[in-house]
Amino acid sequence: MKKTQMKLIVSLFFFLLGILFSHFSWNVLFFFLSYFVVGWEVLKTALQNLLQKEWFDENFLMTVATIGAFAIGEYPEAAAIMLFYRLGEFFQDLAVSKSKKSIRSLMKLKPDKAVLWEGEQMREVAPEEVEVGDILLVKPGEKVPLDGKIVEGNTSFNTVNLTGESLPLEANVGDTVLSGVINLENVVKIRVTKPYQESTVQKILELVEHANSKKSTSETFIRKFSRYYTPIVVVSAFLLALLPPILLHQPFSPWIYRALSFLVVSCPCALVISIPLSFFGGIGAASRTGVLVKGSSALENLKEVKTVVFDKTGTLTEGVFEVQKIIPQEISKEELLKVAAYAEVFSNHPIAKSLKKAYGKEIDEKYVKELKQYQGMGLKVLVDGKVVLVGNAKLLEEHHIAFEEVEEVGTLLYVAIDEEYRGSIVISDRVKPDALEAIHSLRRLGIEHIVVLTGDKQRITASVCKELGIGTYYAELLPNDKVAKVEELRRKKSANEKILFVGDGMNDAPVLALADIGIAMGAIGSDAALESSDIVIMTDEPSKVAKVMKLSKKTLTIVRENIVFALTVKILILVASAFGITTMWFSVFGDVGVTLLAVCNALRTMRIK
Repeated sequence: MKKTQMKLIVSLFFFLLGILFSHFSWNVLFFFLSYFVVGWEVLKTALQNLLQKEWFDENFLMTVATIGAFAIGEYPEAAAIMLFYRLGEFFQDLAVSKSKKSIRSLMKLKPDKAVLWEGEQMREVAPEEVEVGDILLVKPGEKVPLDGKIVEGNTSFNTVNLTGESLPLEANVGDTVLSGVINLENVVKIRVTKPYQESTVQKILELVEHANSKKSTSETFIRKFSRYYTPIVVVSAFLLALLPPILLHQPFSPWIYRALSFLVVSCPCALVISIPLSFFGGIGAASRTGVLVKGSSALENLKEVKTVVFDKTGTLTEGVFEVQKIIPQEISKEELLKVAAYAEVFSNHPIAKSLKKAYGKEIDEKYVKELKQYQGMGLKVLVDGKVVLVGNAKLLEEHHIAFEEVEEVGTLLYVAIDEEYRGSIVISDRVKPDALEAIHSLRRLGIEHIVVLTGDKQRITASVCKELGIGTYYAELLPNDKVAKVEELRRKKSANEKILFVGDGMNDAPVLALADIGIAMGAIGSDAALESSDIVIMTDEPSKVAKVMKLSKKTLTIVRENIVFALTVKILILVASAFGITTMWFSVFGDVGVTLLAVCNALRTMRIK
């Protein structure tokens, strides 16, 4: 960049000398020097492209136009065209560099070292050398180099580069820690659970590096448009320089001048540069809020979304079961919860975990014996010499125990002790704090068809959907049932409409891949989410779905503005050049000036909140 800057300064110096000594015939030398200092690379690239049979690009147009200007004695114009063209490219490169800064900031996630804890010794190694099971020591201010679990110490982490969330994340022994976060407080020891190539930070870097590989329809159209447009204007310029002087018996010089002006303004730089830049800016704006968009095509397709399909558990709800209510029968609440927690001591089911968490005390396993599972119903176990049944209504019916059926929303566990009904415990998931705002925001964006697909029970799903104001839902679905429902929705939609599926990325990979656009929620550590989704929201906030859709609309508005503005101005100046109304200087503005204005407009995507 500094080298280019120096060349521009030297070229401008020679150009000004040429203007200053315009009364002397030898001032042409200054214009030639000004031209070659900045134009040599353009001439070389044009020649290389010609040898590779890639004739019609902006380098070719600039070369023909400037050499032609020299040939007819328009030395200042020839030098000025090349100088301003390269100046425009310089500012474009600055703009592109600026737009990529938000994406490149993610590259800072990459750790440059890892500190291995071996016995009582520390050893500094490259992250690639660390193996699964190794213990890492991470001090305050250092990045976590690989994914793992805390085995010693507690601290808080800065996760803003991963999630966009500025609030520090508290972490204790047993908690999972993702690579790329920064330790803020205390020294911790972390046991590595994934090799470096599969770590979160490496997956993000791979995703970012390929973010520009999936081109949008607009970008593809402009590339194809340029392929046909450029040869057409070259042929048109040639005919403009040749036919009128022959047919009208006029001198060739003024018509060649018009043709050269025609070539200068015809360069499609404004579209070829500003449109990818607009999308890159939009992707960068999304990344700053913890949303990774895997290419401009995903960002563009969001504008066609008419149907949004949500998974329920882990997407609209917390996905964490908690004891919500204890209903005892001739026993205290504390005793009922204790018996249920002891009965479930050997289970790792989320419901069992919620019981043990709610009990909150250490459980002595020696008091639990003779465990018997009843598939789909619950279990029977001996707790401190008492026969305990914990399960659903069918379990108590199976054992002919009379009980009072409870009408509560959630998973109901009925408890019987020594063949006597002793109460029930209600366990349920919680709706996420911003789920209602997410639905309202989508409706404000014009999304009327919102659907929920879930494997949860009908009654629980109905309650959640009623709370969120969603009228269409399908419950008790297996993963293949979800796929079938999305396929059914796709058959019903029109050709231009897109279906957006939002899931937690854990067991929704088939549907994420099937939908026109897949968004994985809060699943940055999930391989399936990163591979099968188009967009990854790195936090558990469903409201960001509407935000990224709004960002898509703003980005596409800027893209359309650039297309209309660039084509309109260029067509007007092309026509004016053909009729000799404008000069070559005005054509320079039609190329470089329009390109810079389009680029400045494209940079607005970086400021989208």
